[in-house]
Amino acid sequence: MTLLADVTEILDRGGIAHAVIGAAALAVHGVARATADLDLLAIDDRCLDSSLWRELQARGIEIEIRRGDSEDPLAGVVRINSPGEASIDLVVGRWRWQSELLARAERTTLGDVSVPVVSAPEFVLLKLYAGGTQDAWDIDQLLDVDPVIEARVEELVTALPADSIRLWHQILANRVRASST
Repeated sequence: MTLLADVTEILDRGGIAHAVIGAAALAVHGVARATADLDLLAIDDRCLDSSLWRELQARGIEIEIRRGDSEDPLAGVVRINSPGEASIDLVVGRWRWQSELLARAERTTLGDVSVPVVSAPEFVLLKLYAGGTQDAWDIDQLLDVDPVIEARVEELVTALPADSIRLWHQILANRVRASST
């Protein structure tokens, strides 16, 4: 987790709000899923500036910056690789609702690193926004572990695009059908 500590330190020092998302956040909320990397979310475009990462690059850590275009739902992604450690994908979002969920993230200890982690309902929002098959599975697993979050997701989901809201309703309908059989 040294790489996570290094990345978190750089982001904290720069005053860049960020949080753990993906499988590591899912595990924090009670659902284990194997993954080969760690995912973080930030909104700040400074993350896409190579100068932010100079000290890591000077130590031989590989930084790959991919900027999204104007039609991409993301501002970009920064992939950070260090030999012998799980790679980190820093997803750089661009929407107000993403910024708001980062403001509400709570610090948790992963290994020996204190890092913000998105809440379970807001993890669901990110998965709904991503909209893939694995994302729907993750949501279903999380609802099995913590069904109370459904009400909070209902409050927050209106900030998402229409296709994300449709996916939410589809997941809920599938859960009702599965429970009645």
